[in-house]
Amino acid sequence: EVRLVESGGGLVQPGGSLRLSCATSGFTFSSYAMYWVRQAPGKELEWVSGIDSGGTKTQYKNAVKGRFTVSRDNAKSTLYLQLNSLQTEDTAMYYCAKGTGSSIILDYSAMGQGTQVTVSS
Repeated sequence: EVRLVESGGGLVQPGGSLRLSCATSGFTFSSYAMYWVRQAPGKELEWVSGIDSGGTKTQYKNAVKGRFTVSRDNAKSTLYLQLNSLQTEDTAMYYCAKGTGSSIILDYSAMGQGTQVTVSS
């Protein structure tokens, strides 16, 4: 059974930082691209970032480029997202998602339960 468990969310002031983690099990983590997606209240799910299976290629939504950094530890089967210079518009539930292949093609096959990020003064 594929399991994706996010953690690390919380309440932070504008300009602050958080580090999200996604612990995975039930599949060969090192064989799949992974993604972070988010959903703000009243809005649709949107892709935030992706990383290929080897961790050598990354992609970001334009709105988060230069502020967010995705990484992975294949030995620990864990995905990370470093969020810096957070803005109120970044408030959302953040989910990690398992890709359907090794490359970044924005196709997800499973998602976790999410971790809430709230940016507010």
